[in-house]
Amino acid sequence: MQIIKSPVAVEENIKKSRFIGLLYPCSSEAEVQVYLTDLRAEHASANHIVFAYRIKTDKGTVCRFYDAGEPSGTAGKPVFKYIEGHDLINILCVVVRYFGGIKLGVGGLTRAYGKSAKLAIQAAEVVEYIELTTLLFILDYNQLPSFEYTLHKHYGKIISKDFTGQVKFLVQLPESQTDDFLQLYPGGVYQ
Repeated sequence: MQIIKSPVAVEENIKKSRFIGLLYPCSSEAEVQVYLTDLRAEHASANHIVFAYRIKTDKGTVCRFYDAGEPSGTAGKPVFKYIEGHDLINILCVVVRYFGGIKLGVGGLTRAYGKSAKLAIQAAEVVEYIELTTLLFILDYNQLPSFEYTLHKHYGKIISKDFTGQVKFLVQLPESQTDDFLQLYPGGVYQ
């Protein structure tokens, strides 16, 4: 699986219609809804705001697509096929269409929406998705330097610190590094 590092926007005119392809990294459906609400306000005069997304959750992958009034299967599905075909996860792909007066037909719509998604993905910086584990550690102060050094070597990061009595660290590290790290610091509790 892969993710995009940052939002992307591309634009193309096809038979006088303006197609704007947008990609957003998203980690939840709530985040998707925030982007869609903002885009509907920003592009209030657009004829169609088509979208598709794939979000990895604790319960599996959530996938949705929406044709936004275009003929069924001609807009959202082609967009979804591109993000699925590139094995992208935690992503929202939106194609905004301003109608230019020339009808594209079913095949033309499918190609236009798919092409907008394809161009946006080609413009994105795509990186490998790394599953993260969140752990809580309670340590003595004298363990801090060694713990932070070892965490860094295992590609982990500190999410929060609490310095009351003992030090409480909430950390994230790649799932592939978790077992090795827990052998060095066995007191970690999964969160």
